[in-house]
Amino acid sequence: MDIDQILDRIYVLPEASKNALKHHIQEVSHPKYFCLMEADKIIPHIYFIRKGIVRAYASTAENDITFWFGSEGETIVSMKSYVEDRPGYESIELLEDCDLYILKTESLKKLFNEDIHMANWGRKFAEKELVKTEELIISRQFKTSLERYKDLMTNKPDLLKRVQLGHIASYLGITQVSLSRIRAEIK
Repeated sequence: MDIDQILDRIYVLPEASKNALKHHIQEVSHPKYFCLMEADKIIPHIYFIRKGIVRAYASTAENDITFWFGSEGETIVSMKSYVEDRPGYESIELLEDCDLYILKTESLKKLFNEDIHMANWGRKFAEKELVKTEELIISRQFKTSLERYKDLMTNKPDLLKRVQLGHIASYLGITQVSLSRIRAEIK
């Protein structure tokens, strides 16, 4: 997915504003298993996924708990770093070789102060991230693992083909054995 499509999914900008924003965006590529963001560190960048899949996770003493997957067209951001310039909670690991767009948060905030259209883009960006977080919380609190798996099948079917079952089980909050039972039950 190209950068124009990704930016427009957030909020359609006038050409001059979009070009000013694109001036601050660069393309980067990283290999599978690369750690893009580490928990407890300030992340001064926002990423947009051109190609590939990533996972967000938090580590406990026993294991890693996956709580989000991102794929083509989605944004990768540590909201705590973005909003408060403080260390984030999550780590981000690439599950495939990824082509990404990178934008310095400092550059983006400067654009917000210079251009009302950019400020509106930033507001829409934050609102979309809030909705994504809200949906995640509601799903974890009120849906069963079977319902969450069915949501993945409906909303992100390619994820089930591209992500290891261990990560999917972690995302659903179940063991791989339970995930196998769910998959058998649905077939």
